[in-house]
Amino acid sequence: MVARSAWEVRKVSGKIVEWRDRAAGVWRFMKNMNKINSHLGGFNSGASLGGKVSHYRDKQNIYKQGAPAYTLFYIQEGGVRLSTKTKHQAPAVTAILGVHDFFGELCLAGYPLRMSTAVALTASSIRTIKKEKMLQMLRKKNKTSNSLVAYLLSSVKQYRDHVADLLTSSAEKRLARVLLRLAHLDKNGREGAEIPSLSHKVLAEMVGTTRPRVNLFMNRFRKQGFIHYDGSGVEVHQTLRKVLRDR
Repeated sequence: MVARSAWEVRKVSGKIVEWRDRAAGVWRFMKNMNKINSHLGGFNSGASLGGKVSHYRDKQNIYKQGAPAYTLFYIQEGGVRLSTKTKHQAPAVTAILGVHDFFGELCLAGYPLRMSTAVALTASSIRTIKKEKMLQMLRKKNKTSNSLVAYLLSSVKQYRDHVADLLTSSAEKRLARVLLRLAHLDKNGREGAEIPSLSHKVLAEMVGTTRPRVNLFMNRFRKQGFIHYDGSGVEVHQTLRKVLRDR
């Protein structure tokens, strides 16, 4: 459930090559990773990853862009928003992450500073894992290390797919795809799932369009029964996939 910038794609894909020696077995494993709630549902509480669990309030900073990067993070409860700021430009949302997602993983590729700012979307429980510990796990040839490598390779693929989507799809289709990914409905599965309430400004930054157009499309999706507002969030239905086929 990630959507990140082309700039991040280049940085990640340029460094991930060292893990490709084990890719053949990993891709076979990935085909069976049709988990509803996460890429790495098998980790459950995340205890097998080690590290320390910290609790964050709604909208609390986890780290800021430019800070030293010695650790990576695993979401056990809640959600996280990543944003990146470039010179003379406002911050842009580059990812919305949920339970069982990793973030801060660029430290594994040797980047000494954070490339984005991470903020808790809701009250969240997040496991902090030291870079050295994770690298040791990746060097082991077992189910856990294969799962981790599979997640990292899957993330790179999703970054590239998102960039291709930005270049080739309409804003309406891009918004539909983002909502389906956030609800983990981008593949066959449940009929519907709820996602945290996100402002149309945040969605516009993720989709690469304007807030008024997001408002227009969201109202259209609601009238067609593809989404439903329940006060605390947005319920997304599998029927939203029709937008990807029909338009």
